Amino acid sequence: MKKIFLYILAGSLCFSACKKDDDVSTYVEPEDIATQNTYDDQAISKFMNENYLDAQGNIKAFSSTDTADDNEKKLSELSPITLPSGTIYIIRTGAQPPADPDPNYDPTIKTDDVIKFMGRVYSYLAVNSDGNTSFQSKATFLNTIDGSGIPAIDPMYYYVKKSILDAGTTDAAKKASYYQISGFREALQKFKSFKNLSSETPYNLQGVIIVPSRAAFARNPHYPYLNTSYRNKSFIFNFQIYGRSDRPSGEKQTQEQQ
Repeated sequence: MKKIFLYILAGSLCFSACKKDDDVSTYVEPEDIATQNTYDDQAISKFMNENYLDAQGNIKAFSSTDTADDNEKKLSELSPITLPSGTIYIIRTGAQPPADPDPNYDPTIKTDDVIKFMGRVYSYLAVNSDGNTSFQSKATFLNTIDGSGIPAIDPMYYYVKKSILDAGTTDAAKKASYYQISGFREALQKFKSFKNLSSETPYNLQGVIIVPSRAAFARNPHYPYLNTSYRNKSFIFNFQIYGRSDRPSGEKQTQEQQ
């Protein structure tokens, strides 16, 4: 009986030790938002050096034990472009829409388009621990690839309809910035849309958009997507635009709502 007790005690101590090792560093919000911005940029740089794109354009972490990815290029080596907001985008070579001779279809993504969007989107918190900064608290924001396999259509984080703004019950909820991720909107317009691919079309992701918190919701009030707070959160989009269309005039925001 004593031996059984000792085994249980030893197992409990081992579990407690392992649990402690897995604990995420406690995050303390920097008083100065400029410090959080610096953490974001440092974490983004680390992420871009630790990940690559596979044959379908999925973001993958380099393995420390498998040599199969040794010849892959880091995201930081794929000609990333940084916009004034701090948002970074990568256009994946060989995965963009072909030139389409159809004069009735414009692949250019505009600020108020209805988009058909396939991909994975995660939010992260940039945390500095003992002088080392990295992304932690990874959480799914959208995943149409591993989930339903059906593209999202007209997401509010790209463009929110006038009717939703009209129904807002607070001053913040009556503004487009409460719903939209500005850095994503800015960068997505650097890409072209495919011509209304069917939902069954196998994906071939076009690229990556990395949005630091200052180009997302920063510390401002925002729509509670998934009942989650995105205060100080950065976003990483890995995606393909299956289609775009002009938005009906009745759904467009007024100048005061933008």
